Amino acid sequence: MSFMKVKFAALVLLAGLLTACGSQTTQTPASASQPTETAVSATDTSAPAATEASGGTEPATASSVSFTDDILPILESRCVNCHGGDKLEKGLSVRTYGDLMSGSENGPVVVAGDAANSKLVEMIANQKMPKRGPKLTPPQLQLIIDWVNQGAQDN
Repeated sequence: MSFMKVKFAALVLLAGLLTACGSQTTQTPASASQPTETAVSATDTSAPAATEASGGTEPATASSVSFTDDILPILESRCVNCHGGDKLEKGLSVRTYGDLMSGSENGPVVVAGDAANSKLVEMIANQKMPKRGPKLTPPQLQLIIDWVNQGAQDN
């Protein structure tokens, strides 16, 4: 496994742990061996992802992540200020699926089926993006990872 993949997996794990540490719930001794939230590696598409990102209350399964319903609302709330107006940072627009998949002046930002090698996931996971405004939450990041690993479909 490459150093970047190990680093990315460690960041995803850390994000999951930080989220779990901030939880106000307590576990009974019988359920202590079953954590309420686990971090998922960028290559695991079997774990559920929350729809907190889109404001929903029901969790979405990894197989049901939708660009229109789950990913676009995240991009609109966190990314369009710099990647959606008249001036586009690094030439990247996230206004539409086509814009996102066109990439930036540095090339593709999404490698369909491979979140570990997608620049979009890397920049969000390393908290380099968004530069201004609130960072994405771990559930929002996980939705993006799941969507990319599912093939980054326009659905």
